[in-house]
Amino acid sequence: MLDKISEKLNNVTILDKYILKQIVEMFLMGVCVFTSIIFASDTFITLIKQISLFGIPFKVALMIIILNLPSVVVMTIPMGVLLATVMTLNKLSLASEITVMRACGIGLNRIAKPIFIFAILMSLFSFFINESIVPVMTKQSKDLALWALGQKNIPDGKKNFVFKELNDDGFLKRLFYVGYCEDKILHNITVLDTSKKDTLQILQAKEGKTSPQGWNFEKAALYTIDGDGKVLNTALFDESVVSFGLDMSKELNKNVAKEMNFTQLVRYIANNTLPQSQKRIIVIELFDKIALPVTTVALVLIGVPLAITPPRVRYNRGFLFSILIIFIYYLIRALSISFGEGGRLEPFLAAWMPNIVLTVWGLILYYKKVYTIN
Repeated sequence: MLDKISEKLNNVTILDKYILKQIVEMFLMGVCVFTSIIFASDTFITLIKQISLFGIPFKVALMIIILNLPSVVVMTIPMGVLLATVMTLNKLSLASEITVMRACGIGLNRIAKPIFIFAILMSLFSFFINESIVPVMTKQSKDLALWALGQKNIPDGKKNFVFKELNDDGFLKRLFYVGYCEDKILHNITVLDTSKKDTLQILQAKEGKTSPQGWNFEKAALYTIDGDGKVLNTALFDESVVSFGLDMSKELNKNVAKEMNFTQLVRYIANNTLPQSQKRIIVIELFDKIALPVTTVALVLIGVPLAITPPRVRYNRGFLFSILIIFIYYLIRALSISFGEGGRLEPFLAAWMPNIVLTVWGLILYYKKVYTIN
């Protein structure tokens, strides 16, 4: 009797290893494929935009994208698990291996058991990355972008050069004259500001440097002159910032929620008075930090029954099903988050609605498939 039990346990272990081996291989391929697709589309466009519009060097922009890789992987893990599940089970079904397993008394629940265990492990792994690695990398990415923006347009070692800032109509708005630049510090600066109607402002500073917010001046004087040439006002200050050109700091600060883990974000919401619209977006991000990893299990729940191919079908529908399910998921996700940010859905529902829909759909399909098979 003990020998039979031991033999049965060994057979179960072999079955688990057989399924998991194919799942892991397909999962790794799926993560690589989906990550490459995202990099080749949205991320590549971001790279070109940073280089062309924001003046960020190619090497720096590439490094920023690499730092954002963990956040992309978090998005592609559910896709990879779904692709692995559907492709593997579809392959086993077409090869009649599932039919053989059924003949041996192994039901769909037992076949799917190692897949669900793998999905749960990947869900926890995704949560770990999103909590420990993504915030650090996102913060470093933003700091690097701010540094790169702060270094733009600084011709180190050059003397007696001029910068022009034009308004929307193409007319001169500000004229910056710099005596010389040494170690990224600008010296002997004069600025003519014609942005105010019938008024000319002249700023003179001993030192200054650029930043994403504008020009930082130290030890400066500001003279305001009217249209008749009379000095209206004179101001002296130790430090001042004049905004010019494109200010990317506000745009980069929109990802503040991605720079924190779940606990830090809870404290941030509790300790800061935020506008209702901004608070709603951040709260959605908070719930999404848990909802996104759980998506892995929800997708497997719907992928398992769809992967079992009827005997009359003699081609692999796995990839097609995977793309279709992913498309439906992200369509629901985009709509729910949009409604949540607009105040039409509660933040919790906005983040969890895709998982709720897929879970209900998956339970119905799974029950029908198990009932039909058994």
